[in-house]
Amino acid sequence: MKQAVRSLFSAERRTLTLVLLILLTCVFVAFGTGFWLLFRLVYIIAMAVPAAWLLVWWNTRDIDAEVDRKTARAQVGQEAQEIIEVRNKSFLPKVWLEVEDPSDLPGHRSKRVVIIPPRRSRNWVVNTPLRRRGLFDWGPLRLTATDPFGLFRRVREVGGQQQILVYPAVVDLPHFQAPPANLPGEGRFRKRTHYITPNASGIREYAPGDAFNRIHWRSTARTGELMVKTFELDPASDIWVILDLERRVNAGREEESTEEYGVRIAASVAHHYIVNNRPVGLMTFGRDLRVLEPERGQQQLTRILETLAMAYAVGDAPLGNLLMEEQRRFGRHTTLVVITSATDDHWLTAIQSLTQRGVRAAVVLLDPSTFASDRSPLLLYGQLTASDIMTYVVRKGDDLGLALSPTATGAGAWQA
Repeated sequence: MKQAVRSLFSAERRTLTLVLLILLTCVFVAFGTGFWLLFRLVYIIAMAVPAAWLLVWWNTRDIDAEVDRKTARAQVGQEAQEIIEVRNKSFLPKVWLEVEDPSDLPGHRSKRVVIIPPRRSRNWVVNTPLRRRGLFDWGPLRLTATDPFGLFRRVREVGGQQQILVYPAVVDLPHFQAPPANLPGEGRFRKRTHYITPNASGIREYAPGDAFNRIHWRSTARTGELMVKTFELDPASDIWVILDLERRVNAGREEESTEEYGVRIAASVAHHYIVNNRPVGLMTFGRDLRVLEPERGQQQLTRILETLAMAYAVGDAPLGNLLMEEQRRFGRHTTLVVITSATDDHWLTAIQSLTQRGVRAAVVLLDPSTFASDRSPLLLYGQLTASDIMTYVVRKGDDLGLALSPTATGAGAWQA
């Protein structure tokens, strides 16, 4: 009973409830007094209410709609585009029809009220600027019909739900530097690869999917079977980007937070090295441990951006613990780029231990004092530079291209 009363007086039915109360009041008063004007008012209301319901019912019949969502993956700063089309198949126009493709994308506005002539269609384009990284839902398309008095409301959902993955923004870092690792002799660290490089290492039998420009014709003529060349990568130090996602050290909110700055820096550093054909790996510990082993190429960059799109500072693992637990992955041919807003020195011992073993490291230290925190990185910065660990300091509002430049930031030098 209580639920029925609440439903009757809900925001969507409040107007209808009020009209019905007026109708009942007019009926009782009219029969009690015989006043002719009240009888006229009863007739008008009694005809208007069914007419309004019939209009709403008709507006949602004989109508088709579809939405073509052009964007499945994009990057912050780009636009998500969708094309919405509504077709009227009846011989009467559709009026006051509200069309919306709901989404949790920040800034998404697709609601529109349209009038569709008989046997015609309407279509329009909706462009949504992408302001925040993450995974967002689109749809299903919602058609809502209402009457001019707001008495009735009928909703139809068309199509299904889709998702859009928004990658973090990438900033060019033309002057970014990290200490190069000490590689031993080249031959020991050569790796087989499916890329074509100047280093041909041997031949093997042709396999479906091999490019024709890899065929070794001399061996093919000698053996009578198609043979292809195999290649090796030039020796290069592995770059590990380690992003600290511990909840305790995060400062700021939403776009102006150390979390967002850290993700943007991690994406930019990975992009910087991958476009220079360096093997890059990623390690984070937010909701869980995410490790991408160092690889080269655009596909690796895509995997890194996908991981960073869903990276949030909700972890409980301190940076020092992460470095010590995963130290087996870091050898003398490894360079670490650590991105953190932690100002305590608990993780300093871990990174010093790695550098003593021959691992080279650079630290991007986010200054939490500029993100509404009372923690200062000054003491830690001095300890890092005293340990010959190259250190960048990034503050809220900094231009990352300039802040991640040794000459612009006064970053600590390293010993060759």
